[in-house]
Amino acid sequence: MSEPGIPASPDAVDADWLTACLRHGGDPAARVVDFDATDVGTGQVGRNVRFALQLEGASEATPGSLVAKFPSDDPVSRATGVAQGNYLREVRFYRELVHTVDIRTPACHYAAFDPDTSNFVLVMEDMAPAVQGDQIRGCDVDQAALALSELAALHAPRWNDPALGEIAWLQRGSEDSANLLQVLYGSVLGGFRERYEARLDAEAIALIQDFAPKAGAFVRAGFKGPRAVTHGDYRLDNMLFGEGSGAAPLAVVDWQTPGLGHPAGDASYFLGAGLLPEDRREHERALLAHYHRELEKRGVSGYDLETLHADYRTFAFGGVVMAVVASMIVGQSKRGDDMFMAMASRHCAHAIDWDSLAAIPD
Repeated sequence: MSEPGIPASPDAVDADWLTACLRHGGDPAARVVDFDATDVGTGQVGRNVRFALQLEGASEATPGSLVAKFPSDDPVSRATGVAQGNYLREVRFYRELVHTVDIRTPACHYAAFDPDTSNFVLVMEDMAPAVQGDQIRGCDVDQAALALSELAALHAPRWNDPALGEIAWLQRGSEDSANLLQVLYGSVLGGFRERYEARLDAEAIALIQDFAPKAGAFVRAGFKGPRAVTHGDYRLDNMLFGEGSGAAPLAVVDWQTPGLGHPAGDASYFLGAGLLPEDRREHERALLAHYHRELEKRGVSGYDLETLHADYRTFAFGGVVMAVVASMIVGQSKRGDDMFMAMASRHCAHAIDWDSLAAIPD
């Protein structure tokens, strides 16, 4: 079966292309005769569009709508997505890796990347009426537990699987990436402080500054320990919480940064800013114990809870790095600024609470 191809933009989508996507996804008879398109989500590096379909020849299994993901319209964000390999990586995750892990994601009807133009498209199951998480507002403890259960479903199936080392496109820590972060963090730090210092307290700014000489060592600290498929940006904006009977409780999206890395990094990144600080302080150890039990239920052994706590402490800076660096290399928006400030303040509080700077070697 020939592939549908990649539209130049969402505006270039037509009924024939949507029909071809349905056929590629295994629906041989349905035909799209008309559709409505609406932008959805809050993505910084990609643009998501919901296509509500008018159909002929549909079966009960034919979806009434699809969500397609395209490159960002913002030139800065698009350049970042291309330069960092995010678009290609997300397509390869859906084409090559998603079926080897158990985390719930939207089913993918079609995924393609054009190396000549760096255009890409993902055509996915529409999870509506699921509700997108809100990184700014945060979540409750039950939602956090659900997210950690799904995280174990990502990590456990390929835990310490040596075959992952053969997947070259997965992000991973290396001496080169440690040196790169050392340079990159230092290069954007001044601009970050100029733009955002007035929105953060003095203790957070001091921590962000004191981390600068340790940025490379932070990456190197992750060279040891277990390895698994990691999400790389496991936060509420990338989670769809199901509503109603029969809905998936949680589906995780935005697979632009999957890696071969330390699984505790995802857990620390999520809890550091997913919960408001007072809720995190009260519940994080119980939530970590829940995540650890979920790993063991799925067959992981030889990784005790005490070691998880130590790793969780070290990786608290993952969110600080994301807030400082990502905020300066994607297009700026009010919602983006508010999100990055929520992340920066909560992740700094997280690292301070756990004295994480002392866990990173000099």
